[in-house]
Amino acid sequence: MVRPYSLDLRERVVAAVESGQSCRAVAETFGVSVASVVKWSQRHRATGSAAPNPMGGKRPVLLAGQRAYILERIEQIPEISLRALAAELKKRGIVVSYGAVWSFGHRERLNFKKNRAGACAQRRRGAAHWRMRFF
Repeated sequence: MVRPYSLDLRERVVAAVESGQSCRAVAETFGVSVASVVKWSQRHRATGSAAPNPMGGKRPVLLAGQRAYILERIEQIPEISLRALAAELKKRGIVVSYGAVWSFGHRERLNFKKNRAGACAQRRRGAAHWRMRFF
């Protein structure tokens, strides 16, 4: 994975720019891009440090506050689809995508299984999609 340049290099680059050298000359001297020199200099002027921002970390879970409601709805209606669940959340004022609901179910280890008994009958009738169930 890509890592940021060291703070030592960043500080030497910023010091060279502050001493009066052009950004292009500094970039060539230190073997970095002109854009990096400009950005590090701007960051140093704005914050007082050329240190990089933290990388990675966990993204916040959009539906963490709705966990109890979602689990309750799945218990009430085991055959509820993800799209129907997203529509119910939208009625409550929480606009989320299908993928966000899927990610929530995956994080909660809610397996999204096909109903095998009904799938064959629906295929024979030419249904466009199979009914899905949470187990």
